[in-house]
Amino acid sequence: MNKQFPQRQELTASVPVKLLTAGTAACIADFITFPLDTAKVRLQIQGEQPAPSAALKPTASGISSLKLNPSINLVQHVQYRGLVGTITTITRQEGFRTLYNGLSAGLQRQMCFSSIRLGLYDSVKTFYASIIKENEAGLQIFTRICAGLTTGGLAVMLAHPTDVVKVRFQAATRSSTGRRYTSTLQAYRTIGREEGARGLWKGALPNIGRNAIINVAEIVCYDVVKDCLLQYTAIPNDVRLHFSAAVIAGFAATVVASPVDVVKTRYMNSPKGQYRGVVECAIKMGRKEGFLAFYKGFVPSFARLVSWNVIMWITYEQFKLVMFKPAEPAERR
Repeated sequence: MNKQFPQRQELTASVPVKLLTAGTAACIADFITFPLDTAKVRLQIQGEQPAPSAALKPTASGISSLKLNPSINLVQHVQYRGLVGTITTITRQEGFRTLYNGLSAGLQRQMCFSSIRLGLYDSVKTFYASIIKENEAGLQIFTRICAGLTTGGLAVMLAHPTDVVKVRFQAATRSSTGRRYTSTLQAYRTIGREEGARGLWKGALPNIGRNAIINVAEIVCYDVVKDCLLQYTAIPNDVRLHFSAAVIAGFAATVVASPVDVVKTRYMNSPKGQYRGVVECAIKMGRKEGFLAFYKGFVPSFARLVSWNVIMWITYEQFKLVMFKPAEPAERR
């Protein structure tokens, strides 16, 4: 039996206003949760480094002792342990500011990526609704999924180079040898010069897949859960509703996106020639480290995505109250 979902007060705005409010809300969320994202990246790339070599070091007694060569990184799977441990280790060894390495690229990414995937979502959903013509009394799940996949894929195609630079900055440690960038602009130039345009779009395929999926899990899940909570619970349409829907959307996004996210991070951070493609990267990682490797960094991913969604959605909903105008009564979400 189909249930009639109640119409709620809709707000609308011009496309530029939608893009600006969505991008700004995402930037605020990204700034607050960025240390969690850095911790996630460090945990995800653990295990891809070779074991350190050992060297004999002379002691005062003249007897050589076995010590690790300090010029080579320690095996990463013992370097970081858990979300709090990873953040603590990074802060102690490299300083608090390291947790915000790549923030500039991250904010550039959000302003480009989230403004499109979120700012255009309602417009694209309306377009698909006019074509698919699902039951207007229902949740129109298929229409929403199509809109989420479209805006997510389009957004990441445009914003992908910012994601590559962000991952490179977050993965680099003080003891890293080779690639180190002094600024995001220098990073774009260096990657373009040394690796070509393909370097800036490295890992684009898994990233498009990942963000199309995560867009559905975040935006569509939030959209549907919000409607269901309004229909079946007594939660009013305020911050409490936005918080509840955002937590559920963040959890769903973490579960479905983690495997693709780990492969994407590994491949983006890999030196040129290490992997022939993302499929080989995934196969090697699975063989070497097992299935659970695809869920490395799950706790910080969950903490980051849930907190990011909560901050972003609450901020965006408040922006909409200020900057959007009531839609015509005949208009339906």
